[in-house]
Amino acid sequence: MTDEQERVQPSGVWATSVGVARVRALETERENALFRDPLARAFAAAGGLWPSSPPLPDDEAARRRRLAVSFSIVIRTKFLDDLLRRACASGVRQVVLLGAGMDSRAFRMDWPEGTRLFEVDTAAPLGFKTSVLRQERAVARCERITVAVDLRDDWPGALAAAGHDPTEPTAWIAEGLLIYLPEDAVELLLAQISRQSATGSRMGLTLGSRGVIERFGADAVPGSAASMWISEMPDDPVAWLAGHGWEARSHTLRECAAAYGRPLSSPPQREERPGGLISAVRR
Repeated sequence: MTDEQERVQPSGVWATSVGVARVRALETERENALFRDPLARAFAAAGGLWPSSPPLPDDEAARRRRLAVSFSIVIRTKFLDDLLRRACASGVRQVVLLGAGMDSRAFRMDWPEGTRLFEVDTAAPLGFKTSVLRQERAVARCERITVAVDLRDDWPGALAAAGHDPTEPTAWIAEGLLIYLPEDAVELLLAQISRQSATGSRMGLTLGSRGVIERFGADAVPGSAASMWISEMPDDPVAWLAGHGWEARSHTLRECAAAYGRPLSSPPQREERPGGLISAVRR
């Protein structure tokens, strides 16, 4: 039986990572791409989203919302890429991707010698990903370790068993993850991360900005990413993270997009609040 025949098709929350891969594949094809992800197209194709995808909605407001989500994926990917490069430059050699999905940073980024990258996710997306990577004959550029565990279970124990050393600094990435978790689960996850983070650890988070569920989820198509969003960021994410021992900075999509040469052409429709792109250092 071939990898394609054995491959479990995406479903539930983890299926959204295939949609993210499609967005990254489209960005990769741009002449002025903010990043290049040569595996993204293969992930999207394996999940049935390449070369075509479901048509954009006829409703203009829904179409704009969908394009806005795609834009945010591109900006957050660049933001977290840069965060990881800074972490490595500071001497961090452990990276943990929580809810890794179709993230291909182990394969597409240049890593310092001795870097160990842990991909934490459930067995289904990791199995799907493995079959595509095998098909593409992809070779990781660092030591890549997969940890098949549900984040509702004892993932810290599974991570430790896989070789993570909490006495050494770690770069943690939770990209497009927390918005799918209830608030108490977000608090627990952050507490678990903090307990395993030595001084000098780094963290990159993407949080649903205030009001995003009302704007995007109210009339979301059942099964779409927005239909599964349930958690927004605190009013003051910097203070929230300080309470967990992190020195954080909050960045808006608008300011990051401008810094990357992709400024938003439309003026803000509401007062700018703390942004949902978070960089933090463990003190």
